[in-house]
Amino acid sequence: MVVDTFAMDKPDLPSEPLHARIEEDPIRTPPAPPLRFGVNYTPRRGWFHSWHDFDPAHAREDLAQIAGLGLDHVRVFHLWPLLQPNRTLVRTTAVDQLVRLVDLAAETGLDVMVDGVQGHLSSFDFYPEWTRTWHHRNVFTDPDAIAAQARLLQVLGRALAGRPNLIGLQLGNELNNLVEHNPVTPEQVDHYLDTLLAAARDGLSGSVPGRLVTHSAFDAAWYGDDHPFTPEASARKGDLTTVHPWVFSGDCARRYGPRSPQVLHLAEYGVELAKAYAVDVDRPVWVQETGAPEPHVPAADAPEFARATVLNAAGCAGLWGVTWWCSHDVDRALADYPELEYTLGLFDSDGRAKPIATALADTVAELRAKPPSPEPRATALVLDSTPGTRSVSGPGGAYFEAWMRLRTEGARPAVVLAERADDTGYLAARGITELVRLE
Repeated sequence: MVVDTFAMDKPDLPSEPLHARIEEDPIRTPPAPPLRFGVNYTPRRGWFHSWHDFDPAHAREDLAQIAGLGLDHVRVFHLWPLLQPNRTLVRTTAVDQLVRLVDLAAETGLDVMVDGVQGHLSSFDFYPEWTRTWHHRNVFTDPDAIAAQARLLQVLGRALAGRPNLIGLQLGNELNNLVEHNPVTPEQVDHYLDTLLAAARDGLSGSVPGRLVTHSAFDAAWYGDDHPFTPEASARKGDLTTVHPWVFSGDCARRYGPRSPQVLHLAEYGVELAKAYAVDVDRPVWVQETGAPEPHVPAADAPEFARATVLNAAGCAGLWGVTWWCSHDVDRALADYPELEYTLGLFDSDGRAKPIATALADTVAELRAKPPSPEPRATALVLDSTPGTRSVSGPGGAYFEAWMRLRTEGARPAVVLAERADDTGYLAARGITELVRLE
């Protein structure tokens, strides 16, 4: 690796350390909002099939358990076929169920992020029949399908806008999981996301200011060569960037080991990678999904994994928060899930808190008692990749391994794209005084 301490030899930059100048500027660095800590809500009884016969008492019990851990929010998911069984019909009963769940969360002191189009959940894809069978429509490119999804998001936004505990509306869970059966180009993805984000924003237009409108993608958007959902779309569309750094992506945990720095710093790395693709240097990043999937992370290692993951991510400036996946294990009475889905919860399928729940709760309490104040990352590793070589930044890739090597040596590296490496104003805004390049 080659180190460029450019701040020392470029006369157009100020002589004092950039990170100090940024820290002392009260306009450029307003106090960071408190970090948010929550969990993705998976109903204990019946998983998401429970929407077929929604029971408020069961939901209230689940949410009370979550609130008891000291978490402040949940992310929730309805099923697209139940919400919109016909292209021109959004079922009032299903929307009312979702609103009721948000209200139940409020009763326990939890805020809520609502995902609209599901879409994809835990290896299962849920499509309304009007997108399949004789009526096959590509959900990303068919104009009628896009318009229908936009309408659904508008309806959900208007129904939820008045709820005081609403964080915002997300387009749907990891929509890029649907690419395999819905071929799409990056340009078409951009149009799709722009259309749906505008619809969600329109739906929430009657709400109080500050509601988030976001979208999410699984790791292929960051690591997948030529994947049509791009890092640029993730980092530049919507109100903040969401990342889902899973330790099974790129076989990370099996490749390096469940206790390895590569695993324990994966969420931190995901935040820093996302920041590199943003145009706005102050754009927040939300670790919206991370978890301890067995056997990638054995149960005995899960508590320490949770603690290290959250603490390391909390060392990133601009972090919005961390939302664990997930609240409750899938009941083994339900068939055909990947094995890891049966053990991902903070609570087991009988509602008992697991050791990982205690570890997460204790870590969150620590961070609330003494909120972190991350310093700017003065050293940055330059990422030079193209859409066709994006995998260099994923587990097993040369860039990923170089970043982790710096991290284990005690550095706190940021990520800078090669095309921004000579932009002194941009580097100064991020507090970067030293660039490291791969040889």
